[in-house]
Amino acid sequence: MKIVSWNINGIRAFKNGIKKALDSFDADIICVQETKVTRDLLDERTAVVDGYNSYFSFSRGRSGYSGVATFCKDTATPFAAEEGLTGLLANLGDAVGCYGDHCAFSAEELQSLDSEGRAVITQHKFMRGEGSETLTVINVYCPRADPEKPERKLFKLQFYKLLQSRAETIEGLGSHVIVLGDINTSHRPIDHCDPDDVDNFDDNPGRKWLDTFLFGSAENGNEGEVEDSESSPKCMAGGKFVDTFRHFHPTRANAFTCWSMRTGARQTNYGTRIDYIFGSRSLVEKSFLSADIMPEVEGSDHCPVWAQLSCTLMPSPKCPSLCTRYMPEFAGRQQKLSRFFVQVSEQQNFSRNTAESLPGSQEAEEIRENVSPTAVRMSVGQKRPSDGPPDASAFKGKRSKQVKTANKPQGSLLAFFKLKPSSEILSSQSLMPSAKPANSSSPNSEEIHKNPEIHKPKPNDVTDHSVTRTMLTDCLTEVREEAEETRLNTEGQGCQDEIQIKATSHQETKDSKKGKCPDFWKAVLRGPPQPPLCKEHNEPCVLRTVKKAGPNLGRQFFVCARPQGHASNPEARCNFFAWVEKGK
Repeated sequence: MKIVSWNINGIRAFKNGIKKALDSFDADIICVQETKVTRDLLDERTAVVDGYNSYFSFSRGRSGYSGVATFCKDTATPFAAEEGLTGLLANLGDAVGCYGDHCAFSAEELQSLDSEGRAVITQHKFMRGEGSETLTVINVYCPRADPEKPERKLFKLQFYKLLQSRAETIEGLGSHVIVLGDINTSHRPIDHCDPDDVDNFDDNPGRKWLDTFLFGSAENGNEGEVEDSESSPKCMAGGKFVDTFRHFHPTRANAFTCWSMRTGARQTNYGTRIDYIFGSRSLVEKSFLSADIMPEVEGSDHCPVWAQLSCTLMPSPKCPSLCTRYMPEFAGRQQKLSRFFVQVSEQQNFSRNTAESLPGSQEAEEIRENVSPTAVRMSVGQKRPSDGPPDASAFKGKRSKQVKTANKPQGSLLAFFKLKPSSEILSSQSLMPSAKPANSSSPNSEEIHKNPEIHKPKPNDVTDHSVTRTMLTDCLTEVREEAEETRLNTEGQGCQDEIQIKATSHQETKDSKKGKCPDFWKAVLRGPPQPPLCKEHNEPCVLRTVKKAGPNLGRQFFVCARPQGHASNPEARCNFFAWVEKGK
């Protein structure tokens, strides 16, 4: 059995297709974090992958935020699956159970801890000896402690506390447990690129929690050095779980799983190890064969981590109800609510096919309105049944919009920015002198009597026609000039001077129309300041802007353009820094 965990930093990390990415891991269980997708944005291609059954947890409050998912091969289908850690989101029919004591949490805290889509639990069975045993996999995306938001620090610690309570309760009732995902805390100095630069490294609350959660954490994390029990409790092996990577690689340095994309720190391996696979102690000692990281896999600011076990999972004959293939929107097209209440006509299908880039019918109606406002009103009138008006409550919004359009045909905002259609341009040509009989353009007296508003002059008509006539005149002038130049070219080299004169005059006319004033625009739009050269590498610096709230918010500064790295690395960024002076 192989299991993989990866913070993908958005489900779009699977650029070449999600099935191809999952198959590349050749794993039985793939757990991903930070999917950044909510249920309303989950598409069928991602939710239902051939050969896999998937289980998602979504953020309830924010879109494009958090979220985790577990993909299991069909040969490793779980017997139970559950969303969240508290049990508030569980389907009692096939939930994992074993919730532990929640006396330390208020009802509001429990609801808040499961509202961000940070945990999915699947429970499996595997054969060992003559009987089967249970394995529970807890896929988590732990919160980040934002220094600017003290309440998030408390939220993170409460999440850790809830996670430990649930994992230890499940383990205590006879199931092997694997806790894996983005824990968002580097445990030991060996797991951090520059621990000396972090204030009070060992006093971090997240690291203190890991000390209580992990078994033998001091021995494995400090390269075999155990502190005196009287001076520090770190040597106390009180935790029930094991960091599997440090179990197999206790002294490997520079083994990081997360790097800053903004500073390009992955190029210099200036990162942290915050992605883990924790296993219950008995499972690690008896079944784990190996564990490692995969820094060669790109597509996110994290890299995957994996572990190999000697056990073989037994597939369940049926997927738990949390499986995405049971969601109504993916179980079958006939189960969508829209199919029950919306009658899709041929005209709606046609408009949907011809305007795929438009998300709704409202924008399509606006386009039709700008092309021909009269035609829109006529088509609306034809749709009305002859036996009476439709239900007022069902079409209240549309009716009010039609009334507004009828009263103010020029009221659409798009009408001020879109070109007039070709039919109006042709009609404007009728205003120009031509050989067309005068009687052909005069309106019918009967039509005027029936609808005088149709032929009533509009305030914008004169302006529109004059602009259109000017545009046509300019186009005809350019066509004549180009034809004249072509004729002169065919007559020989003797007319080159005349061609040059015409071309120069034409270019000057164009420049005058454009109104080029280089000196003026250079004075108004200075552009970005010229980057200085950093002193150590003598290379152009890169311009940055302060995003952090404070007195320097919005100020610009120059730093070395090389990727961030340790101070001892000559290929990394030097310490050059310079503020951009105001007015430059």
